[in-house]
Amino acid sequence: MRFRVQVAAAVAVALAGCVAEAPTRPATSAPPRARPALPPQITAPTTPASAAVRAYYTQVQQSLLSQGLLRTDGGGPDTPYTDRMLADNFIRIALYDEYDRTPNGPVQRETASHLRRWEVPIRVGLRFGASVPAAQQTTDRARIASYVARLSRVTGHPMRMDDRNPNYLIYMVSEDERRAMGAQLATDLPGLGPSEIASIVDLPRSTYCLVYAMSQGRSYAYTRAVAIVRAEHPDLLRLSCVHEEVAQGLGLANDSPQARPSIFNDDEEFALLTGQDELMLRMLYSRELRTGMTEAEAAPIIRSLATRLTGGGS
Repeated sequence: MRFRVQVAAAVAVALAGCVAEAPTRPATSAPPRARPALPPQITAPTTPASAAVRAYYTQVQQSLLSQGLLRTDGGGPDTPYTDRMLADNFIRIALYDEYDRTPNGPVQRETASHLRRWEVPIRVGLRFGASVPAAQQTTDRARIASYVARLSRVTGHPMRMDDRNPNYLIYMVSEDERRAMGAQLATDLPGLGPSEIASIVDLPRSTYCLVYAMSQGRSYAYTRAVAIVRAEHPDLLRLSCVHEEVAQGLGLANDSPQARPSIFNDDEEFALLTGQDELMLRMLYSRELRTGMTEAEAAPIIRSLATRLTGGGS
């Protein structure tokens, strides 16, 4: 069976989000039953390669924050946009690819494409490497679950966490763990070629994280996706990678320097999904659009949607 693959990568992003609060225990006259103790997690020791990567990205995050980047406010009065800007940004981000698939692996080269999105429910599964401490796993799991629920509300598309039968996998792995993932990646995304697997295994430091989304045959409807996030990232960079890659894996595959406020812009001004990004996701999953549309087919509908979503202005 032939597969169609889309890849998107982030060369810088970031941010911290709120962890979901634990539910309050209802009042009861009976004392709570003690929970059985869980066996302690055995965390793999940090290797020199992983320690070096962690130190590097800690410095990267500090540098970005010192420049006033990695904003978490989602945009404000200083980042206005009109319906025309929203439509143009959507067309560039949803109907063009950031990477071109070649026999030697993905090459960063913008190319025209078709409208891509999921038509089946999305089941997100998390896979943590043995190097990831239990506390970090707990925090990341809560943040990702909250984000998945938000994306489902915004798009109107069914999305939920499902570690047992996922079709959208998120790997949180260290440098050494990622380098050993070749066979696992071939199983998760059987349409990937050796050069594409090598591009993940040998991920350069300039690429913070990436996502591969796959459709079958000539279809532009996604059926599987795999996102790779470096476990060594400090909290802000790690969560920003999740925000960008998971959203790009829904069908907003490209970046645009004109998109502001947006995380689909490699200038790293914003770390988390912005208000304009939410509008683009709503447009992407609008029933007025069809999976597989070209820019010429979709543009009139996109401009109408943008006008309605913004009230005809900013």
